[in-house]
Amino acid sequence: MKEGGHVSLYIANFRSLVSRIGDWGERALMHHFRKGLPSRILDQLASHPSRIDSLQDLMDVTLELDTRYHERQNEKSNHQEKKTEA
Repeated sequence: MKEGGHVSLYIANFRSLVSRIGDWGERALMHHFRKGLPSRILDQLASHPSRIDSLQDLMDVTLELDTRYHERQNEKSNHQEKKTEA
């Protein structure tokens, strides 16, 4: 996954791949899912307070973190545009 990309697309691609390769076991799939995440998400996961015990939990948390990241990027962009207009 590219650093600025969206986790939702990564999740869809990962699920598609898993459906083709079969079940490798929860821990192995979680490991490979994490390996493809950008550092900005991995950094946030390292300090995430809740325990992540399943691939679905990991996907849910990363999606939430990514949504917050992109919302913040939009806020920054809107703030920059307002500063430029002034």
